[in-house]
Amino acid sequence: MNEQLKYATESFGRVITAMITHFDSTGQVDLVAVRHLTAQLTAPGFNDAVVVNGTTGESISTTEAEKLAIITAAKEAVPGTARVIAGVGAADTASSIRMANDAERAGADGLLVVAPYYSRPTQQGLIKHFESIAERTELPIMLYDIPGRTGVAIEPGTFARLAAHPQIIAVKDAKGDLESSSQVIAETSLAYYSGDDALNLPLLSIGAVGFVSVVGNVVGDSLRQLLEHHDAGQNAQARALHQRLLPIYRGMFRAPAACSVKSALASMGRGASTVRSPMVELDADLAALLRADLVRVDLGAQLQTAAGIR
Repeated sequence: MNEQLKYATESFGRVITAMITHFDSTGQVDLVAVRHLTAQLTAPGFNDAVVVNGTTGESISTTEAEKLAIITAAKEAVPGTARVIAGVGAADTASSIRMANDAERAGADGLLVVAPYYSRPTQQGLIKHFESIAERTELPIMLYDIPGRTGVAIEPGTFARLAAHPQIIAVKDAKGDLESSSQVIAETSLAYYSGDDALNLPLLSIGAVGFVSVVGNVVGDSLRQLLEHHDAGQNAQARALHQRLLPIYRGMFRAPAACSVKSALASMGRGASTVRSPMVELDADLAALLRADLVRVDLGAQLQTAAGIR
């Protein structure tokens, strides 16, 4: 691993989970539950870091004051060298800069910055947006490329331009285009992270360094094992684990990820399934399908334990 990739993995880690935001029964942010889940997710053998205030954390429906409280609570809970990465994506540059500054003051270790959504800026607009944010913070930045949600893809040439900025060091890739990803990995120094759980292993095979995962809320230890198998050249074991996780890769995305993760955690006795509108909790049929997926990836014992507790 070259020095630039080493710096990125030291800054962000390699196994990262995009964490949900727990709400209580009245719909308020449950900071006690945020601390508890952060500690669980960053226990030894699980995640190196969590992303808070991302899409999976329902950032669209939390206030800026709540976002700061979530960062602070997560930082209080992470052990040792585990990191807290703050999502600071917005539809406009000024709001992203303000959130980046606030996140830095709150103690975030890094920033996840998604392409501006809905407005579909040109590639030059994307460059100006990301560079403007990077110039206003000292924190390392991971760009987030998810054109299915933002309406605009970050092109390989744009990544090449942005890689020249010292604060921009990584990419969360949820584009689903392995050819484009291969080009960026080959032609830039950016550390690549899978942002699409079903492509975790394929992206590792073309040079990604890790994951920013949704299913890591539930199976972070398995993702750690997957990475270790890959690093050790244990291809058969990595492939077998990838295939075992396929049911949850698929099942967690039948509905919006935040709703599915909360339903799964609730089934395991690890928090409430409350979400904020426009999200709605999984109906009985979807929740049952997801519980069946959890059983298929060998989490049935945790479901039974949770049922016994209830």
